[in-house]
Amino acid sequence: MAETKDIIKLEDMVKIYDTGAIKVLGLNRINLSIKHGEFVAIMGHSGSGKSTLLNILGCLDRPTLGHYYLDGIDVAQMSGDELSRVRNQKIGFVFQSFNLISRMSIQKNVEVPMTYAKIKPDKRRKRAIELLEMVGLGERINHEPNELSGGQRQRVAIARALANKPPLILADEPTGNLDSQASIEIMELFAKLHKEGSTVVVVTHEDNIAAYTHRILTFKDGVLQSDRINEKPTPFGENVGLGDRKS
Repeated sequence: MAETKDIIKLEDMVKIYDTGAIKVLGLNRINLSIKHGEFVAIMGHSGSGKSTLLNILGCLDRPTLGHYYLDGIDVAQMSGDELSRVRNQKIGFVFQSFNLISRMSIQKNVEVPMTYAKIKPDKRRKRAIELLEMVGLGERINHEPNELSGGQRQRVAIARALANKPPLILADEPTGNLDSQASIEIMELFAKLHKEGSTVVVVTHEDNIAAYTHRILTFKDGVLQSDRINEKPTPFGENVGLGDRKS
């Protein structure tokens, strides 16, 4: 069997923030590999470097020094336009605050990344409906985000993240605005996506959320402090994403 390839590879990566009066070391010589199909949590207190890392992994920022290979492509020195294309092709984002567009149906929200990818309208609509059905919102396609609960809005955000079939899903505190039950359902959905072959990286400060993942990276003061395998990930149910739940 062929060895699984890296989707993320960081080599001696450094991030320095220069405020003019002072230079702040955000990340210090990070060497890290994540393979296709992994389910990883990035943990750390405020100021640990986890958000800085996520911004670089998501091609929203560049490292000051070192290399970042995304699916084999060195993106560290790409132009802004190049990074935008890579983001649209390679990465699906899920944010704590959902980042959905109000006054637009959830179906149209899911279509947004496909619009940028210049996919034809009929194909966009078909895939958006399929994805919303997958996350249990098939009967709500014409609803606007403000008509849904927090858990439902996050499921829309996950559907949108999957729109262009990206090889990597990055989730930034995806349960931060949700109650306990909705948080469980969102993490079970990520676990289901991982089981189906997606690479999922979740930034969180909550141990019970990280417990769903199979590998946990902990950062402190810009340094990768620990990298451990989670031997007993939290199990998830068989009915994830099915039905039209209220949460």
